[in-house]
Amino acid sequence: SEPKELPVTFHPALYLQRRGWVLDIMRREGVKEVLDVGCGEGELLSCLCNPAPWLAPPPQDVHVLPVSPATDSASGDDAYTAVLAELHRDILHPTKISGLDICKDDLDCTVRMTKPPPAEENNEETKSLWHRAPARWEELEVDVWEGGLEHVNPAFVGVDCIVATEVIEHLPDRILDRFAPVILGAYQPRLLLVTTPSYTFNARFTAPDAPPSARSGWPDPTGRTARIFRHHDHKFEWTVDEFRAWCAAVAEAWGYEVAELGGVGRAQEKDEWGRDEALGWASQVAAFRRRDGEGWEARRAGRWAEVEGLRRAEMDEDAGAHRHQLLATHQHPAHEAAGRPQPLDVVGELVVAKMVRFRETAISLTEMWFEQEIERACGGLVDWLVRAIETH
Repeated sequence: SEPKELPVTFHPALYLQRRGWVLDIMRREGVKEVLDVGCGEGELLSCLCNPAPWLAPPPQDVHVLPVSPATDSASGDDAYTAVLAELHRDILHPTKISGLDICKDDLDCTVRMTKPPPAEENNEETKSLWHRAPARWEELEVDVWEGGLEHVNPAFVGVDCIVATEVIEHLPDRILDRFAPVILGAYQPRLLLVTTPSYTFNARFTAPDAPPSARSGWPDPTGRTARIFRHHDHKFEWTVDEFRAWCAAVAEAWGYEVAELGGVGRAQEKDEWGRDEALGWASQVAAFRRRDGEGWEARRAGRWAEVEGLRRAEMDEDAGAHRHQLLATHQHPAHEAAGRPQPLDVVGELVVAKMVRFRETAISLTEMWFEQEIERACGGLVDWLVRAIETH
């Protein structure tokens, strides 16, 4: 029989592992503004539309919570701080998210996926169900744009984090050449998160001695290589070394550092030829961090002016195609009680009443929090609930 491709599966699914990597970095970095270039049908944006369970902690120099006698000591304060640190760990609090793509059909889906839920009091469906939409304690703006990433959109300048998952491999040379200048030179985000397929991993799909005909992918459409790609629209798939070289080059050119370089996606099946370590991950990932201070911003601006000046001089007749058009803006309002907690003794009495009603002597803090009456009485401040329990 003719050689066939080997079974290669991922758990969780590869796209979920990529998304998990992106979200993990956003949480760790406290990202509040996001631009998803090549956003497709809005899978990442719809995730980011999910509200945080409670408000972010106030700045350290803002004291909104009174100090109670119970914690008026170093040990008490340390314990209180530790509890709150754990509650706030790894929770995202985005305030503005944007998506950009050239496919209108995909963007129509994005617009639907990122709409605010119906107001609770006007939603007959949720009134009849036990489930209710979670409260939103922070305002969120969602902008959905149609257009090509080769064009500059002033609305994106200075955005905190830009994401491009499985995008660059779809770009023809003339647009790929614009990717780093526009993203890193014109917009200058604090973070850029990129993923792309690993051609190195592709050897995992066949036995070492299998002929090229065993692969069921698509030949390199550019004719530059004899490689077989995973998708018909891929213009390239880079090896680990090629991706590393590209990352280093664009980071050096635009005043960024490659803060993380690695991958996600290991096959569930063990390779019988022992190649798993050598072939690495199915998707390559890179996190770029902006260099600040020492004139870096001015250097980026100067280089961008030079690059854009040359482009204007060489602009071709189709340069106006795929300019950006705002398709939709959604405003997700915060709950009217946000940031307006009731007095501590009132919250404490509510907690006692809930415990009596549940007939419980102990209940987790998060379970108590998600009682609608409790979270609203605390104005979305979980810190307030902790203090109320502590002082009551």
